[in-house]
Amino acid sequence: MSDSSDSLFERALQLMPGGVNSPVRAFRSVGGTPFFTRSARGATLETVDGRTLIDFVCTWGPAIHGHNHPEIRDAIAAALDRGTSFGTPNPLEVDMAERIVRMVPSVEKVRMCNSGTEATMTAVRLARGFTRRDKIIKFAGCYHGHVDSLLIKAGSGALTMGNPDSAGIPDSFARETIVLPFNDADVIDQAFAEHSDSIAGVILEPYPANVGLILPEPGFLQHLRDVCTRHGSVLIFDEVMTGFRVAAGGVQEVEGITPDLTTLGKIIGGGLPVGALGGRANIMDQLAPIGPVYQAGTLSGNPLAMAAGIAALDLLDAEPPYARLDILGGRIQSTITEAARSKGLPLQVPQVGSMFALFFSASPVRDYDDATGSTTEHFKAVFQTCLENGVYLPPSPFETCFISTAHEGEAIDRACEVISNAIRGI
Repeated sequence: MSDSSDSLFERALQLMPGGVNSPVRAFRSVGGTPFFTRSARGATLETVDGRTLIDFVCTWGPAIHGHNHPEIRDAIAAALDRGTSFGTPNPLEVDMAERIVRMVPSVEKVRMCNSGTEATMTAVRLARGFTRRDKIIKFAGCYHGHVDSLLIKAGSGALTMGNPDSAGIPDSFARETIVLPFNDADVIDQAFAEHSDSIAGVILEPYPANVGLILPEPGFLQHLRDVCTRHGSVLIFDEVMTGFRVAAGGVQEVEGITPDLTTLGKIIGGGLPVGALGGRANIMDQLAPIGPVYQAGTLSGNPLAMAAGIAALDLLDAEPPYARLDILGGRIQSTITEAARSKGLPLQVPQVGSMFALFFSASPVRDYDDATGSTTEHFKAVFQTCLENGVYLPPSPFETCFISTAHEGEAIDRACEVISNAIRGI
């Protein structure tokens, strides 16, 4: 008889810090014991306890076509037949690069790596190497992986040098990061007025999706583009989540803003580990072996990940799903907003395409402080009720929900009913 989730977690606690290999999986933000997944298909997860759950985590974004899509699985199988890793260039790397350059407006050249964290780390190093400056601006609530210089939180002031958000990060690293509130153009101008000669670049999630989901106010992204151009700083869009999800070309296609560098991941791996960095050719050419900025990776461009990602992108190309996904997202937004209204609960449901979040707040959420000021206890209650009734939301009030094409039909119908009932039951 196979182990239950509870028994697996007990074993894991003895072997792994917190019993998990990524912190949010431990359910610390929502309470209870995490379940363990045995398999996944379409819009659902199958747990080791024999439960079927409608999944709105979608492996934190990559599964835009649903889990275990047959064309992606077949592409991996064909690549596997040729070998798992070569340590040399392989044709699939070139095929992937051609697709990214064609589909993402700002990308002229691309470097594959193995994770979004690795991509953002390289982007920051490249911006510093290209400009020969040291300071980086980031925004409170934007997460760029566990890079030392980017795991920084804002202080009480609007323009505050960062303090490390994790043990093990030297203060000297944090002093090179300036943390600003999102959606505030004035503090951007102030930061550049005080530090313009030393700001190498600005990095942000153009749609911050690691603090729930926050959308930029009109003109904010263009203001960033204009300021960076004026001061010779590198504008970096972290589109690890939004790339190929909100549109084929990501937020930069939707908003018509061209960053200098873009980081990618998730969907371009088709469910396998992957990352990428792309952008202007004159900046990208600063990377080794032709430039002075070093970056390397044993498994970069791994043929299995490339095959899976190419299949995922080709599916998006063959029949773009974005209008359909936006309809599904809009339906969830309107249904659960109405449920909250009928209950008299203040609820914000920011939604763009296949991404949405729940903030129990009376006012729209425009930055990190607004997000963290929402009533998280309500989210915890909704999460637990949904889980009990077969719907899996992200196990944190500060994460984004994802929809796949596999949710069309019965899954979305059931999810709307379960989430609405959970809200009414608060």
